[in-house]
Amino acid sequence: MASASTEERAALSAADIATPAPPQAPSVTLRKPTFTTVDRLRPGTFGHTLTVKVINSKLVLQKARPDGVQLRQVRISECLVGDDTGTIVFTARNDQVDIMKEGVTVILRNAKIDMFKGSMRLAVDKWGRIEATEPASFVVKESNNLSLVEYELVQFVHE
Repeated sequence: MASASTEERAALSAADIATPAPPQAPSVTLRKPTFTTVDRLRPGTFGHTLTVKVINSKLVLQKARPDGVQLRQVRISECLVGDDTGTIVFTARNDQVDIMKEGVTVILRNAKIDMFKGSMRLAVDKWGRIEATEPASFVVKESNNLSLVEYELVQFVHE
């Protein structure tokens, strides 16, 4: 096996040395979101994408919180949202409060179900997204409010 001498290696210029190709990111194929309906939501689930109308919105908390040198406003609003299968309470935080106005139709992406005092609440955290969309044509079924159903965690002892 022949190896290059010191002079031959020194004679190689920067143009002669091929630069390695940058590593390519693996190809990611995005899948279409699967929309669900309000009546199919269950406690402890996440990753829901649904289109809902905001029936009403009530600001429940607004206070200033120190964030370093500045004061940051913390706002929490409880909104009743629904579709043609039922309704549920949505907890909007900070900038989400501005989007969730009465009568607006929104698409909730990567929403999750939080339990609060034994009842379900729908929420979108930093990994999700809320998008205002064109008004929906469905009529909201207000008689099926999933947030009024009280759940209890039962410990099961396997013998």
